[in-house]
Amino acid sequence: MARPTSPRSATPQASAHGHPSHGAPAQLLTIGQASEYLGTGQRFVRRLISERRIAYVKLGKHVRLERCALDAFVAAGRVPCR
Repeated sequence: MARPTSPRSATPQASAHGHPSHGAPAQLLTIGQASEYLGTGQRFVRRLISERRIAYVKLGKHVRLERCALDAFVAAGRVPCR
């Protein structure tokens, strides 16, 4: 006898930060992809994660970063012009 599939697994969820999903799920990047996006090395991204200076998502043993969290990190470090 086959087990029925759970309807929960097919429904979209809100992001880990509680933001409502607007039809487009948050894009999760690997550490390598995040380092390319920021133009830095993977070591720098891993240090940001270990120092908890940037928000991240744990999927089992895997770490993923939301693109919006990377954009927020860059915006927080922006120095205004005079």
